[in-house]
Amino acid sequence: MPMSSGWSAVPAQRVSSLRSHVEKTLSAAIISGQLKPGDMLTVPTLAAEFEVSATPVREALLDLASRGLVAPVRNKGFRVTEVSEEQAQHIADIRMLLEPPAMRRLAEAFDASKEPEVRALADKIVQGARDGDIKSYLESDVEFHGRLTGMLGNPMLTDIVTDLRTRTRLSNLERLAASGKLEASAAEHHELLDALVARDAERAEAVMRRHIGHTVGIWAGKREPDA
Repeated sequence: MPMSSGWSAVPAQRVSSLRSHVEKTLSAAIISGQLKPGDMLTVPTLAAEFEVSATPVREALLDLASRGLVAPVRNKGFRVTEVSEEQAQHIADIRMLLEPPAMRRLAEAFDASKEPEVRALADKIVQGARDGDIKSYLESDVEFHGRLTGMLGNPMLTDIVTDLRTRTRLSNLERLAASGKLEASAAEHHELLDALVARDAERAEAVMRRHIGHTVGIWAGKREPDA
């Protein structure tokens, strides 16, 4: 399925970055729902669309398959997978067990010297929401939370959290952005960082719980109890 011009390739980059560019672009399109479950992705078509050789496209698709975002179909290509409501809830449940306690722990000894670099990422998330640039929004979001989790010094935790985030489907993001409502939830990144800087562990945990709740709530097109 061809993607809209908003997701099209940028001019050729260094070979080492092509795979990453293709993977991040396709990942964002799948997570946001632009590429829908059942859509078929083929290497030749994507290579032409991204204006790159087949190799980085094939490698990017294999990366996505390893994360469950696509599945190989013999002699056809890769099909975008479906995540059921039950699976989405399972992902959110696991994240609830990991991320809020992690932010509570981080708040107890947050290094304020790290604030500027993380604040800049929070700004990019809000700007992405304001501009309706879902690709930038999602990439900055993953980097923001990965950077914070990484400050705890447990690479395995960071990898697990990042993997769970990239498996989450957020099909309502584009509609929220178009309505101007995505910016409000994007601001939660600043709220979380404010709590960390203030070393307010209880607030940091609460913000993180609310934030994750959106993945099976408004970001997925569902009503939330207080929405």
